[in-house]
Amino acid sequence: MLDLEIVPERSLGCDAWEFVLGMHFSQSVAIIQSQVGTIRGVQVLYSDQNPLSVDLVINMPQDGIRLIFDPVAQRLKIIEIYNMKLVKLRYSGMCFNSPEITPSIEQVEHCFGATHPGLYDSQRHLFALNFRGLSFYFPVDSKFEPGYAHGLGSLQFPNGGSPVVSRTTIYHGSQHQLSSSAGGSLCQAPLPDLPLSCYRHQLHLRRCDVLRTHTATVGLRLHMFTEGKPRGVSAGGARPVAAVRAVQFGDSCQRVARALGAPARLYYKADDKMRIHRPTARRRPPPASDYFFNYFTLGLDVLFDARTHQVKKFVLHTNYPGHYNFNMYHRCEFELAVQPDKCDPNSLVENRGAVSITAYSKWEVVSRALRVCERPVVLNRASSTNTTNPFGSTFCYGYQDMIFEVMSNNYIASITLYQPEGTRPHYAVNSIA
Repeated sequence: MLDLEIVPERSLGCDAWEFVLGMHFSQSVAIIQSQVGTIRGVQVLYSDQNPLSVDLVINMPQDGIRLIFDPVAQRLKIIEIYNMKLVKLRYSGMCFNSPEITPSIEQVEHCFGATHPGLYDSQRHLFALNFRGLSFYFPVDSKFEPGYAHGLGSLQFPNGGSPVVSRTTIYHGSQHQLSSSAGGSLCQAPLPDLPLSCYRHQLHLRRCDVLRTHTATVGLRLHMFTEGKPRGVSAGGARPVAAVRAVQFGDSCQRVARALGAPARLYYKADDKMRIHRPTARRRPPPASDYFFNYFTLGLDVLFDARTHQVKKFVLHTNYPGHYNFNMYHRCEFELAVQPDKCDPNSLVENRGAVSITAYSKWEVVSRALRVCERPVVLNRASSTNTTNPFGSTFCYGYQDMIFEVMSNNYIASITLYQPEGTRPHYAVNSIA
C-alpha cells in the first residue's frame, strides 16, 4: 500500500517521488515506470476521436488514484484519490487515512483545521468540504439534507455514523468542478504553469514559427523557456527565463547544438524506407547513416546529412494519444502558413491566400484549403522487438516541401519539413538571444 503525503494545491507523493500539479504527462509516466512492482495495473484513458475535448487520464485502480491532465497542454491539473481504502495519506506528517485510521469528518478537521461550511450536491448526495487546493467528499444520507446550511459538522449523527471521506481531490486554486458535454467530459480547474521542479535544466517550448518563403521552408524560430538565475539573484533564486532561437536548413550540427543545447538523444537512421519512392533511388545503401538530434521537450527532431553534417530535415510532433510515438515528445506548438499552389485555370476554387496550420488543425480542413489531391503513402510503424502496432497505420501526404503524417481521426501526427535534393540555398535568419 502506498504511503503518500498530500500538499494542498501542489502535489501527492513521498520522499522518492511526487506527482506535481502542472507537470507534463510524460514526466508522470516516467515516475510510474520507475516504480515498477510498486505501482501496478496502470491505465491510460483518452478519447480517440475527440482528443482535445476529453481529459487525458492516468488511472491507477490498484492504488485508487487518478491523474487528470488538460487535453491541450497535456499537463496535470487534478489529482484524485477515489478509493481511500487502497492508500495511506498524510498531511504535514500526520496520518489521517489508513487501515487503522478512518477519515471521518472529525479526523479531517483535526488534521486540517477549520474551513468554510461545505457544499451539498443533492444529485450525487455528496457533501464537499473545501480547503484551498483541496476538497474532501462525504457521501451522506439524504435525510440530513435540510440541516446542511450550517455545515456538515453541525449535524448530529448516531454513534459510529459520522460520514467518512469517499474521495479527495488536489487542484490549483480555490475550487474545481466537473462538467459534461455531448463530446465528452472535462474536469474544470485552473491549470498552473510548469513547476520549476519539472524543468530539469531542459528547454521547453512555447511556440515554434515555421519560416517560409512563398513555397519553401527556410527554418524554424523557437520561442522557449528554461530555468535560470538573473544577475544579482542569490542562490536558490531560479526562475523561468525566456529564449528565442532560430535554426535553418544547412546549419551545422555544432550551430544547432549552440542554439538548442545538447539533444536529449542522438539517433542514427538504420535505413531509409521511403527511398524506394524517390525517382533517383539507388539500390546500394549509403556509405554512412544520417542522424537525428531528438529534442523531446521541444517536440522536435533535426535530421543531419551524414556527409555534410548539415540540417536536411525538421520533424515536428503533435503527441496525440493513439499514435505510435505518443509520450515520447511534448507537443510542438507550431504555427505554419502555407501558400497554396497556383490554381488550375479550369478550377472553380479561388486562391485565397496562405493557409494557417497548427498542431490542432484537422487534415480534412487543411487538405481542402490546400487542394491536396495526391494519394497518401501508408505508414505502419513497428520496432525490431515488437512487430505489432496496436494503433494502426497512419497516412503520409506530400505537399510542396512538406510531408503531413495524418492519423485515422484526421489529426496531424507530425509534419516533416525538407529541402528537395539539389536545392541547398542559404537563407539569412535572424537569431534573437
